[in-house]
Formats: sequence, structure tokens, C-alpha cells
Amino acid sequence: MRTAVCSGSFDPVTNGHIDIFTRASQMFDELIVGVFHNIRKQPFFSVEERVELIRESTRQIKNLRVSSFSGLLPDYMHEQGAKVIVRGLRSVTDFEYELQQAQMLKHIAPDIETIFILTNQEYYFVSSSGIRELAEFQGSVSGLVPECVERAIYERMAKCRVKC
Repeated sequence: MRTAVCSGSFDPVTNGHIDIFTRASQMFDELIVGVFHNIRKQPFFSVEERVELIRESTRQIKNLRVSSFSGLLPDYMHEQGAKVIVRGLRSVTDFEYELQQAQMLKHIAPDIETIFILTNQEYYFVSSSGIRELAEFQGSVSGLVPECVERAIYERMAKCRVKC
């Protein structure tokens, strides 16, 4: 069985992420979306909320499994029996960052390969941080994130406005 992992913070998951998951799932017997807490970012949604939102957003992808992990990605991949990591690229800047990460992973775990999938051009400008910023200023995220994520964002923002 060919298993791949697509890891990230996905805070929140966007339609660009879903596009990458969909296309990658067609290349492998199983695609695992691994959600982790990025220590360099203040989370908008908890890891558990992100896992649930991704599950709801990807129900139609039958060979996709969502889980969370902590620690080193190669350790998680070895536990899952995965040999390939999938990374989505939107820009040259993404490529430079992801290339360095892939080279570090190759140093740590020579048996793991990284493949890059270019984001569909309609999502080049969509990023999780951009979605969070847009939501904070009460802008519309419609069409940029799955509907369940859009609802969760608006609910979170409404709660914040009441408490703040």
C-alpha cells in the first residue's frame, strides 16, 4: 500500500488545501492529513477543531484519513508506514521554504521522499493567515474555505466580539 502524508497546521483549512488533498489522494492508496500545532503561530482553532473541520470538509475523499501528531514528522510518518510527504506550493517563496524543509527531512530520514503539487491557480492568493486576517476585519471568506469552516470562523468571531 502506498501511503502519503500531507502535514500542516491548516488553521484554518482552505479550499486550496482541499484541492491539494483531492489531487494527492488520487496518487496514493491512502493519504493521511496530519495536523500539528505550529509553535511559531498563535492558533485560531484548536488542533481538535482543525481535525474535525478537515474531516467534515473531506468526507467525499474515501482514501483520506485525518489525524494529529506532535514531534518530528519523520517519526510520525514511520509510525504510519508512509514514505512520501506531499506539499502544496503557491509561489516561488513557498518553494524556497519547502525545499529547505524537504532537504532537512531527507537528512533526518533518507527513506522519505517529498513531492510538490502546484496549487490550482484560482487558489494562489489563498492562505490560512490571510483568511484569519480577513475574518478579523469582518470580511467575507465565502468561496475561499469550505462551508463548514466558514460557519466555524463566523461563530468564533461572533463569540470574540461578544467577549471582547
